Amino acid sequence: MIRKFSIFIITIAACCTLACNKSYLDVSKELAEDRDLEKIFSTPADVRRWQRNIFSGIPNMANYSRNDINGLHNPWLRMCDEVKLRQVTEYNLAPYTVSHNTWSRWSLYQLIRQANVFLENAVEIPRSGEADFISAEELQELKVQARFLRAYYHYLLFELYGPVTIMKESADPESRNLDFARNSVDEVVQFVYDELTEVAKELKNPDYSNQQFLAVPTKGTALAIRARLLVYAASPLFNGGYAEALQLANKDGKKLFPAADATKWPKALAALQEFIDYAEAGHYELHRENTNGVYDPDKTLYELHMKFNKEVIFARSDVNWGTVPNGGVDGWSVPRGARGGSAATGYIAATQELVDAFFMNDGLSIEESPKYSETGFSVAGEDPTGRTTTGTFRMWVNREPRFYQAIFYNGRRWHVGNEQIFFNKGGNSDNSAQDHARTGYIFYKKLSKRVYNLGSNPKSEYRPGIIHRLAEFYLLYAEALNEVQPGDPRILEYVDRVRSRAGIPGLKVIKPQIAGNQNAQRDAIRAEMRVELAGEGQRYFDVRRWMIAENPSGKGAQGGPYYGMDMNAPTLEGFYKRTVIENRGWTRAMYLYPIPLTDVQNSRLLVQNPGY
Repeated sequence: MIRKFSIFIITIAACCTLACNKSYLDVSKELAEDRDLEKIFSTPADVRRWQRNIFSGIPNMANYSRNDINGLHNPWLRMCDEVKLRQVTEYNLAPYTVSHNTWSRWSLYQLIRQANVFLENAVEIPRSGEADFISAEELQELKVQARFLRAYYHYLLFELYGPVTIMKESADPESRNLDFARNSVDEVVQFVYDELTEVAKELKNPDYSNQQFLAVPTKGTALAIRARLLVYAASPLFNGGYAEALQLANKDGKKLFPAADATKWPKALAALQEFIDYAEAGHYELHRENTNGVYDPDKTLYELHMKFNKEVIFARSDVNWGTVPNGGVDGWSVPRGARGGSAATGYIAATQELVDAFFMNDGLSIEESPKYSETGFSVAGEDPTGRTTTGTFRMWVNREPRFYQAIFYNGRRWHVGNEQIFFNKGGNSDNSAQDHARTGYIFYKKLSKRVYNLGSNPKSEYRPGIIHRLAEFYLLYAEALNEVQPGDPRILEYVDRVRSRAGIPGLKVIKPQIAGNQNAQRDAIRAEMRVELAGEGQRYFDVRRWMIAENPSGKGAQGGPYYGMDMNAPTLEGFYKRTVIENRGWTRAMYLYPIPLTDVQNSRLLVQNPGY
């Protein structure tokens, strides 16, 4: 028999769970009515509504603006070495502390509780005449999705905080034992791994013919998340490389971080192999598009992010990329010198560190390629691809196709209206307004190039918020292979699949000497991830799991000087000089995020991450 609890009572009493914070352990506001669970879970519409609300914690990758005040979306590109936003609302200029941090994911415990309540109380509702019902088949589908989300939210918590408290049952509001300690890294990883393994057996394969369910988690989603989880577990941050964390213990003395374990990379590789085998059995493929029957990397790299396609493993569908003028990512990215731009737009800026990371069109880095120069400007006919125009600063000439999809630079023309944009002093998009591109670049990736604030042009364009896609897992697969067996030829093969799709030569062709060299291949894989996944929410976590955040500037550094063009130079020539735009704070504590202070203070058992 279903236990009866007033929803109102659950909302109040359950606030003591973990750390007595009502804000993250109540049920959804929509369902916080004075109704008992028996009535809710005997009404098909309420059952579905309860279950659908559990989906609300899936990250919204279209939200990395100033209004994102939690970690459930994508603030991470601005919190690492990819993007710079407006100065007045930046939170990376000083190191995190327990009181100076913004993007918490701790509220996911609310949705984990909601999933647990659902799993414990949802039952089949038999058909009765013409009335709505919940069949056994539908119930099983709803439950396996809820179970996936419970595991996925534990994964998201682990990704940010490290070892967290496992909550696989809803806490009894009448119990006095509502305080919980953290589980260890190995316990959290094993729990999430086991859960994803089980739900993968029941989740459906991706179905691209049904547009209504393209964002629903599938078997492939579970296998992919499980594989990335084990990559985290094998990486230095969680595998003995973070000395401070090795001393972290619960109040009963239980250690939370393990010593280094070399067997974890083979386990990660096995999970990745299972996903790759599944993907290549017809379920996923790298997206490719042609123009007039010829492969077109520029069109491919753009359209990849503009629609659901067979590369997408997991996405959120109810996202809004904004409108022109003045709304969301599309609106806030328009420079002042283009129609739809204003003194309050054009401020989502790419860092010079990201600009420098992109390869040249010969596939080599800017340090290696003979084509690279920071002197002078292009001349007529120098770029037969037409990606740049005559008079472009040579730093930006002959770069790879992904560069032009991601970076909008001085003198380039805005899409549709063809306005030429100048960020230099006195230019139509300079720093005379409070909001402007503070580095002299706009982060251009994933922007719609069809929206325009004039006449019948569309003012907005829908596309999904892609969280994970196949290219990411090709590179993770190469990474795991390299850590386990660096002589495996599949390492460069899978990196080159991504490079070929991007329209640049493969490493096997231009750098055959690195084959089998673990360090050289590791550097190449990380450089490829940096570029291929730019702005997609992974870089913040990658530099931490690799523990390279203290490297020199441009090599993974998350603190110290960050560069751009000289926005204050009085001459155009002076603008084209690398200039420090800010100095960001960094401490080793920032390898992990601080648990909210009030939750630690209100708990007898919860311990804070090291350094806070």
